Amino acid sequence: MSLQRTLLAAAICAAFTPFTAHAQSSATTVTVSANPLGKEESMQILSPTKILSGSELRSKIGSSLGETLGGELGVSASGFGAGASRPIIRGLEGPRVKILQNGMAVADVSGLSNDHAVASETASSQQIEILRGPAALLYGSGAIGGLVNVVDGRIPTTLSKQLNGEMELKYVGVNAEKSASFFLDGSIDEIALHLDGNSRNTSDYKIPGYGSAYGNGEVKGRLPNSFTHEHSLGFGATLVKAWGHIGASIQTMADRYGIPTEEMSYIDLDQTRFDIDAAVFKPFLVFDTLKFKLGSTDYKHTEKLQDGTPATDFKNRNLETRTSLSHTNWQGWEGSIGVQTENTNFSALSAETGRADTVPTTRSTSNAIFLVEQKNFGEVTFSGGGRFETVKRQPQASFNLPDRQFNLHSFSVGALIPVAKGYAIVSSLSTAQRAPTTEELYSNGPHESTLTFDIGNNHLLREKSRNLELSVQKTSGLIHWKINGFINEVDNYVYGEIDGLRVNEEGEHDLEGEFTQRFWKQAAATVRGGEAEIAYNQFGEGFSARGFADTSRGTLKQRGNLPLQAANRVGIDLSYRSGAWRNTVSVLHAQKQDRLAASETYATPAFTKVDVNVTYTHPYMNAQLTWFAQVKNLLNQDIRLATSVLKETVPQPMRGFICGVRVNF
Repeated sequence: MSLQRTLLAAAICAAFTPFTAHAQSSATTVTVSANPLGKEESMQILSPTKILSGSELRSKIGSSLGETLGGELGVSASGFGAGASRPIIRGLEGPRVKILQNGMAVADVSGLSNDHAVASETASSQQIEILRGPAALLYGSGAIGGLVNVVDGRIPTTLSKQLNGEMELKYVGVNAEKSASFFLDGSIDEIALHLDGNSRNTSDYKIPGYGSAYGNGEVKGRLPNSFTHEHSLGFGATLVKAWGHIGASIQTMADRYGIPTEEMSYIDLDQTRFDIDAAVFKPFLVFDTLKFKLGSTDYKHTEKLQDGTPATDFKNRNLETRTSLSHTNWQGWEGSIGVQTENTNFSALSAETGRADTVPTTRSTSNAIFLVEQKNFGEVTFSGGGRFETVKRQPQASFNLPDRQFNLHSFSVGALIPVAKGYAIVSSLSTAQRAPTTEELYSNGPHESTLTFDIGNNHLLREKSRNLELSVQKTSGLIHWKINGFINEVDNYVYGEIDGLRVNEEGEHDLEGEFTQRFWKQAAATVRGGEAEIAYNQFGEGFSARGFADTSRGTLKQRGNLPLQAANRVGIDLSYRSGAWRNTVSVLHAQKQDRLAASETYATPAFTKVDVNVTYTHPYMNAQLTWFAQVKNLLNQDIRLATSVLKETVPQPMRGFICGVRVNF
């Protein structure tokens, strides 16, 4: 313990010794792309938000979306090795957290299982937005936990007078990662152009001790089958006129990553995505903007055995449209009304026989109308929103399974009440409904990567959630702070119950079978928690600091705790900015997590993760060069995430050094 204190003290001294303290205020305005009202981060009423952009985003980007966001307030990561890690928001995960790309669904199958990667690359992103609470419902009835929107600017909406962009090269010692990413923006006459790409190759990553949490076994020093190989390329073009714009983009992505279990299987993932984005200014009547978006995704991945034999083919073809009309002043109201449609064909079939050994081929359609409005009544700002949606699930007739239809209604109201200059109380109340997913209804077969034999229930009812949130915040001056409290009660909460019975790949009872039965069931659930954050001089030169804490607890009525609950956490970031230098020490402490579900036996121990980040930026010709160096997990802790299915066998990486260079022009 004394060594840890010495290392921590040395890191803090190294980061701050060369400079003298100085502070000044600096205002930064960032627009939330996924907000239908187009408000800045500080103006969010229906939900708290967090926006990662600029140098903050670059310093936090990891090999997955979950790793990138896992240290944010109220957000943890599922952690299924290096290749697959999805964000968990306020204790809710999977289909209850919607992942968007430029405001449209990513349309992968990462919500189905923790071993499935999010098919959206963050390395070339320009902004990542986290929305929690009622506003997220406007993008899908299933987003009762919240949503994450990855903004990459692939369809540009403004003309660049000259070529500009960003390029980055990075090396990570702990897994021998070699990565490169870039994005470029330019224009030819009235055509705006965008090009972006990314390449990342990693080996198996090093761990501080044994793979097993019990300090034994053959896995030691390096985690087998934790490699990743990911590549993506995207292109977009837009006609930009005074009346608005119309543009399109195409992206291809290939990802191959290992599943760090005894079976040593791996996943080959391919996705092609096509998008259209159009806007017309002052279309008619009181409306300021008419927007239309279309997203078409062809996704597939194959789970392969160690020798390369294909086991299961997952496919998802998705077509989504979104049309909205927004107005900024109609008798004091501002808001947006729109319609959204989605058509999906999903299957998880045996690669050898084509049979529906996991999930049958199923067509899903949804049609929705949504509305959000906001108005000031004196000093009080009021917001309200609603969504009406119909969802149909139609398995292929040859499987003799029933069609299901769900009519969903979601509503939210919120108010921002100033109590003094720079201080406000924000309160929101929402009710939302979610249709069970295809796999929850119709699964009936083995899942190689998780070693479960999943059995769906086609009689499941729609989930109904009621969420109450209260926030007190200070948003002006050098010191900003906020305190959030929430409670989310869910009727008919869908969850997977593992009964411990061993079966073979045919589902027959077998004491030596490699699969464990998992049944999809429903029960009443409650998730409650709170968050607090305080920041000093967040954007100015000189010394700055940020402290935070978050906690959430989910329970099933008369069935104990929800599985994979996040640990209580506290953290502090200490930074110093002076001219070309930026220096940050981040400390995150997670408490022991022993609030276990009935199917869990291992309580993750407490850990303290210390990261150090140093950057130096200077001009070079007509560009800006930024050299960066980081140390992750400085104390070399054996970190196991309570939210990981593999927490007993898959620790996080050991102490690792990162270096690289980034050029902006």
